[in-house]
Amino acid sequence: MNVAMLASAANIHTVRWATAIARRGVRVSLFSQHPPAPELAGEKVEVHLLPYAGMLGYARNAAAVRRAFTSSGADFLHVHYVGGYGLTALLSGVEPVMMSVWGADVYDVPERSPIHRWLVRAILQRARLISSTSEVMARQTRALGVGRPIRVVPFGVDTTLFVPEPRPVAGKIVIGTVKTLHPKYGIDTLIEAFALLSRIRPDLHKAGLQLRIVGRGEYLETYQRLARDLDIDHQVEFSGFVPHSEVPRTLGTFDIYVAASRLDSESFGVAVIEASACGVPVIVSDAGGLPEVVQDGTTGLIVPREDPAALADAISRLVDDKDLRARMGRAGRDHVQAHYEWGKCVDEMLACYEAMNAAMIQVGGSRRP
Repeated sequence: MNVAMLASAANIHTVRWATAIARRGVRVSLFSQHPPAPELAGEKVEVHLLPYAGMLGYARNAAAVRRAFTSSGADFLHVHYVGGYGLTALLSGVEPVMMSVWGADVYDVPERSPIHRWLVRAILQRARLISSTSEVMARQTRALGVGRPIRVVPFGVDTTLFVPEPRPVAGKIVIGTVKTLHPKYGIDTLIEAFALLSRIRPDLHKAGLQLRIVGRGEYLETYQRLARDLDIDHQVEFSGFVPHSEVPRTLGTFDIYVAASRLDSESFGVAVIEASACGVPVIVSDAGGLPEVVQDGTTGLIVPREDPAALADAISRLVDDKDLRARMGRAGRDHVQAHYEWGKCVDEMLACYEAMNAAMIQVGGSRRP
């Protein structure tokens, strides 16, 4: 099988899909206007850097994609993310196309204007097959009026890398999150909940309860200022960015993982299932696809979005009950191994590829623009 991908070569999810599929014996050509991530070095993925960058690059690179696709001899083009690269694919005229929706492209972009909504729908209608990481996002995609087949293929976790680490018998309890520092992800809600908990539970403050926020983004100073204003800056650690290879070790330092996202475009929650794979109990908001990956009361807790009081109460419940944390941690790993193990997810993506090839045979095998 010979597949071309059109996606950001800098994005860790693109890297994971491309390398995993190539390791299964599929020839993978990756077309990208973003320079490749270091993780692609040494992998059997043929990266083609497109000539133009920036927002205009998504339009200007169309002809280059058309030429590269023809030269690659690929069976079809797999496009990741409707906005940006989806536009490039549309303008290139390349067929056949498989499209993977990621979140903001089908939640946020269509809400910008009627023209954006029309364009997103037009791009999706060109696809022979669409993949979605969650059921809720598949429903959102259908709600846009898209009549194409949609398969749910979740992002998975390599459970040989993401494993439980022993925690100290005694010591600080660490509440943590690994997210880009952006309002979409409710970092402010988490900080406010932690501050509330510190006020109403001074015993936890004295015991050394800590909040660790891992990630980078333009709102770093905003969140640091919020922590200072709430007088908890001495309890909050902003650890900065860590590469994906170091995320398992980082998660191993957490006692509780929190994802407090506020927007439905948080369509899956990769970091949540990574935390669960590490045996860490999780607390998530009810935004987007987060509730899909958590069994409420079994692998973690689900709280209303943008509700610091509810989040503080959930954190307090887990902090107070070490046995509950341990049970949820074990159940979380079992849940991930059963439903989100990386190898199984790659199998599901390859099944989509086989379906694309089968569809090509049925329509006469036209593979070239």
